[in-house]
Amino acid sequence: MTHWYTADLHLGHENIIPFSGRPFRHAGHMDAVLIANLWEKVGHDDDLWIIGDFAFGPKAKDEDWLTMIFGQLPGARRHLVVGNHDGPLTQSLPWDSVDLMCEVEDPAASLPITLCHYPMMTWHHARKGALHLFGHVHHGWPGSSNSVNVGVDVWDFFPVTAQEAVHRARKMSAHKHWADVEPRVR
Repeated sequence: MTHWYTADLHLGHENIIPFSGRPFRHAGHMDAVLIANLWEKVGHDDDLWIIGDFAFGPKAKDEDWLTMIFGQLPGARRHLVVGNHDGPLTQSLPWDSVDLMCEVEDPAASLPITLCHYPMMTWHHARKGALHLFGHVHHGWPGSSNSVNVGVDVWDFFPVTAQEAVHRARKMSAHKHWADVEPRVR
């Protein structure tokens, strides 16, 4: 069983294509590619964590469309960490969990991973090396040495594992305000 993380799919959202410079002809094309990319990585026994903004726009207000698109998601368990565009209909889909923020016990990580749609300055066990995964900012900020943007816009439209996020985090510098919020040395 593997845990897979992604954010900011914005399924059904035409305007996200020009807003984020996505290389798709229209929302239907984008939805098909994003779903295919999920299936390429996420296995039948895996957990899929969508860290906010599953769907948006007029289609996200259509219960039948939302149910249909949700039914195309891979994985044994599908979880939603609520983002600013995840309304009541999205939250009421048959997710295995729905949270505003959560800690995940990922067998591939040495410490819990904190998930929140929004980038945070600090979190539980941050001083001990726990990783924070987020979305919301699209291309705006890739993250830092302990906080990684897992949005589709910065991962070539694929989900990622904890190991991939840790590998990317190691290449990034510490957040410039880290010493302000976590002044003690580990």
